[in-house]
Amino acid sequence: MKPDPAVLETTQCLCLASRRAARAITREFDRALRPHGLRATQFTLLSALHLTGPRSIGELAELLGLDRTTLTRNLAIAQACGWVTVRVDREDARSRLAEFTAQGSRTLGSALATWRKTQQGLTEAIGAQTAASLRMLAGGPCVSVAQTTARSRPRKETQR
Repeated sequence: MKPDPAVLETTQCLCLASRRAARAITREFDRALRPHGLRATQFTLLSALHLTGPRSIGELAELLGLDRTTLTRNLAIAQACGWVTVRVDREDARSRLAEFTAQGSRTLGSALATWRKTQQGLTEAIGAQTAASLRMLAGGPCVSVAQTTARSRPRKETQR
């Protein structure tokens, strides 16, 4: 069977290209962070919790663009390593809060220079404009300044 020429344009698929690029970038960060005992996803989780403070699982999943199941699995690994704690929210017993630990802070601190070098190398490889476009396409910075100072959603008042 001969390929349909009308389908040739699918070789320029942005979805496939972005997925391949994401895997390549993730592999590079994973390789670089391995000596620190971290994967890229764990580094991102620690960084987000460091910048925002304690977060509910739902808030953190939304912030990181993950589904709750994936985040819960990543939190379990981080908790087993002593990088985070997960506890019941005192203000809402139905919610659990993830919180950064001192050990998590040390781990993040030790890996930061490696992350920075990898980030710089990848930015140079793809170009600063492409990196900026990628962040814009992803919705901007991963954590905004407003998210670091206040909870992303106001708490519901409890009735007495």
